Amino acid sequence: MGKQKGAPQNTPAIVALKRAGVEFRVHEYQLTEEEGTYGESVAKSLGVEPGRMYKTLIAEVDGSPVVAVVPTDKQLGLKALAAAAGGKRAKLADPADAERWTGYVTGGISPFGQKKRLPLFVDGTTAEHDTFFVSGGQRGLQIELRPADFMAAQAATVVDGLGA
Repeated sequence: MGKQKGAPQNTPAIVALKRAGVEFRVHEYQLTEEEGTYGESVAKSLGVEPGRMYKTLIAEVDGSPVVAVVPTDKQLGLKALAAAAGGKRAKLADPADAERWTGYVTGGISPFGQKKRLPLFVDGTTAEHDTFFVSGGQRGLQIELRPADFMAAQAATVVDGLGA
């Protein structure tokens, strides 16, 4: 997997993946008109099935921040996240807190290269794909990589049913 020509190569996510030595591909996109969810629009723009496009969400489990990566065509299962994190209650984080903890702007939060390393939980459906997509650390940028390379680059807990 090579890098797409002209794509930015300096986001913290891309730097972290290069440092990890895993293969990945950078894809740029522009949205002219959003139809459906943001993730569905990005998938359409890149010509990818929405189920291969994953969103990075910041949540709190019993008040502690965590990261969840789920397909864009699904919702985050808060009960599944709380159970996986060994807690009782989970809720989505306030966007300002998510930005402060990760160093990224909402809508461009990547699971890689975050300012503070938070516990990471990823939906088990990633294993169903040869490659899948996550944010490259800014709007307009997606990273495509294999599930094994995702796991090699970032310590994560795989949770079946995280995307409900």
